[in-house]
Amino acid sequence: MRLGLFGGSFDPVHYGHLLLAECCREQCQLDRVLFVPAAIPPHKREQAGATPESRLEMLKLATYGHEAFDVSGVEINRGGVSYTVDTLRHFRAAEPEAELFLLLGADMLHDLPHWREAEEVCRLAVIVAVQRAGVPELDYAGLSGVAEPQRIEEFRARRVSMPEIGLCSREIRRRVGEGRSVRYWMPRAIEKYIESNGLYRVAEEDAAG
Repeated sequence: MRLGLFGGSFDPVHYGHLLLAECCREQCQLDRVLFVPAAIPPHKREQAGATPESRLEMLKLATYGHEAFDVSGVEINRGGVSYTVDTLRHFRAAEPEAELFLLLGADMLHDLPHWREAEEVCRLAVIVAVQRAGVPELDYAGLSGVAEPQRIEEFRARRVSMPEIGLCSREIRRRVGEGRSVRYWMPRAIEKYIESNGLYRVAEEDAAG
C-alpha cells in the first residue's frame, strides 16, 4: 500500500489543503492519504486558534465522502510538540508493509533539513514536495546534508504539480475575526462549524498562517 501522510496545523483546513492532497494522491498513485493535524506544531507554539479537537473535527468534515482520504489523531492523542519523525515511526510500526510518502509544500521542503532527525525522516518516507504553478522551481539542494544523492533524486522524481491557489489559514482566521465572508474558501461544512462554534472571532494580527 502507498500511504500519503499530510501533516500541519490545519487551523482551519481549506480548499488549498484538499487540492494539494488530491494532486498528490493522483500523481503519486497513493492508495490512501491521511491528514495528521499537529497537537502543537514546532514552528507555531504561541499560535492562538482552534483547539486540537476542533481542528480534528473540521478535517473529518472536510474529508468525509472521499474514499481515499482519512484523518489520524495520532499527534493530538500523543500531545505536546508534534515532530514528524515520531509520527513516521508510528506509521512504520503500524503499517510495516506500506510505503510511506510525506506530503510537503515548497516552504516545508526548504525547512526540512532543520527538522528533528531530518536524516531519519528522509529514510522513513519518500518526500513528496508540491510545485505550485507560478512559483520558482523546487530546490532540493538543501537536502544534500540529510539524504544521499540517489535518495534525493527519488524525491525529485516524485514532485507534484498543482494549480496556484492563494488560500491561507491565517487570512481565513483574520477574515472571520473581522466578520468578513469566507464562503468558497473551504467546504461549506467547515464554514458552518466555525460559525456554530464561534471560532476565530477575534482577529489574529500576528498569528502565523
